[in-house]
Parts: sequence; structure tokens; C-alpha cells
Amino acid sequence: MFVVRPARLQDLDGLQALARKTGTGLTTLPDHRPTLEAKIKASIKAFEAPPASDQQNSYLLILEDLKTGKVAGTSALIVGLGLDKPFYSYRLLHITQVSHEPEMRVDTEIMQLSNDFIGATEVATLFLDPDYRIGKLGKLLAKSRYMFIGAHPDRFSNQLIAEIRGWVDEDHHSPFWEAIGRHFFGMSFKEADEINGRGNSQFIADLMPKFPIYTSLLPEAAREVIGKPHDGARPAIRLLEKEGFRFSGAVDIFDGGPEMEVHKRDLWTARESVETTIGGLVDGGGQEPTHLVANPSIENFRVVLTNVVDGSSGVWMPKAAAEALELKEGDAVRYCLLEQPKPETETGADA
Repeated sequence: MFVVRPARLQDLDGLQALARKTGTGLTTLPDHRPTLEAKIKASIKAFEAPPASDQQNSYLLILEDLKTGKVAGTSALIVGLGLDKPFYSYRLLHITQVSHEPEMRVDTEIMQLSNDFIGATEVATLFLDPDYRIGKLGKLLAKSRYMFIGAHPDRFSNQLIAEIRGWVDEDHHSPFWEAIGRHFFGMSFKEADEINGRGNSQFIADLMPKFPIYTSLLPEAAREVIGKPHDGARPAIRLLEKEGFRFSGAVDIFDGGPEMEVHKRDLWTARESVETTIGGLVDGGGQEPTHLVANPSIENFRVVLTNVVDGSSGVWMPKAAAEALELKEGDAVRYCLLEQPKPETETGADA
């Protein structure tokens, strides 16, 4: 049995071991113990704080293997982007210029440094240990954040965004960074990525070019990866799109990765999740799990994958799942289908 729960200080060793496996590009999970400890402490503080969507808070979740106690993955929600330190993106803008003598039209794309996502909530830090990339654990880890938003919507701003890791080659070199960032920062992509991951984004404000960049002036290798995700990020994009996320028209300033957005009300799992009570418990786990089930309390938020059956007195669920959620019969519970139902194909209808 696996459970997603808030991070605790006892998770620090496991979280750092996980961070060592991420490679380059996941700036929100650096292999830097003081930063990881600070993230856990900030998360504990956020869970204890009163509801607020207009203040900077970060919630860090852990996927725990209850059989071994191992930290198998992590994900996070960061509220109030840009309220405590700059949050920059490149906004892609289209410009059309027309001449009548001679008759000519030129379509140009530029990248403008922007702070468009100030105050937004970011779904971030999604990483599953490669040893646990089996079954539906990735979906459990990702969608637990949306169950939390569904249970406590007043803690989150209306605009949700997700930064996707940009494309790098097999040597972890970023063509986008080499064409732009290196000229202004004088360091490798990996070095800048590590500094940013430790929370020092002020150097971006100090050194980044303030004027628009014409993409046609960039090398072809850099133009080709603007908005292109890391090869390993495509499954994450498909999950985000099923939740309602769409490309925002902005890209990451380091690697050119796409930034996606959705309004809180359009988040599928949060919108479709239902809060009720546990009507009864049964032995055994049944067939392959089809539901996300959460302990919705802010004091002990937890999510598992299991099966539930709706009854007149509430939902019935396996006893082992309730124990993992630290719930009993009669307690409040929140649940949602793990997968969206496939739309029914209409047959026999007139065209």
C-alpha cells in the first residue's frame, strides 16, 4: 500500500536520496540538503496556517511505501508565485509588419521577459523514483495535489500553472540556454539551474536581457526547442492536458520548456471529487484500484489508490485503505475516479 501525505522532517534523508536521481532541470528539487530542509519546514508551516490564496505558501507532498517506509516520490503546490521573489517567463508574441512599396508582409515572433504569473499557484516538483514507475503510482502522486485543491480550494489562487522541463540533449546541454542565457550569465546551464533551484532567482532579474528577443535571430537549434518538452516529460503533459491544462503561450527562461495553465474551476479531479462519509469497511482490496480516496482534513491530509462503492450511508471501502488514510467508519472522506470516463460513442444518429 502506498500513501501520499504531507512531508515531515523525518523525510529529509529520503527526499535528498530522491533528489539525487532527478538529473538536471528539476529546479524545485535540488540535491541541496539545506534547501530541502527549508522546503519541508515551509510546507509544515503552510499546512498549519489559516486558509489564504493571496500569500506565498508551499505544500510539499510525499509518496510513502508503507511496507518499507521509503520515500518513493514527491510533488508540490506553490501558492503566490512572484509575491516573495521574481518569477520570470518568456512570453511568445507574434508581430506582423506590412509594407506597400514594395508589397511585403513579414511575420515575426519575439520573446518578451514577463511576470505574467504573479500570484498564481504552481503544480510543481513531480518526481517518482524510477524504481517505482509501475502501475498507477505516477497518477496517484500527481493527482493527489488536485484532491487537495478540491478539499481546500480557498487555499489556492484561481490561476494554476505547470512548468514543464525543456528539451536537453543526452549530455544535458540546453540549446536554448546556449543561445541566450550563457551570453548574459557566463555559466553553464547546469550551474545556473542549481543556483536557481536553491532559491536565488534575483540574479535572473539582475542579468537577464530586458528587451524583446527576436526568435529569427537565434540559431536553428535553439528555435527548434522553444516550447519543446524534455523527452521524459511527455507523459506528464498528457496528464496535465487531461486535467484541463493548456499551453499558456509562455516558456521557461532557462531551457525554453512550455508553461501550461488552467483555471481552478476547470481542474477535472478537483471538480469531480466528492466529499462524503465512510459507510462501511470490507476485507480485501478487490480488483485493480479505480479511485483516488483522500482523508480531506488539513491536519492529516492523505491519499491512496483503492476502490469504493457508493451506498445509502456513504461509501464502502477496503479496511486496509482506511487504515492507510487513518480513518474509520463514519469519518469524512473525499473520492474521485482515477481515470476520466471515455465519452460514449453515439451510434445510429442522423448526420
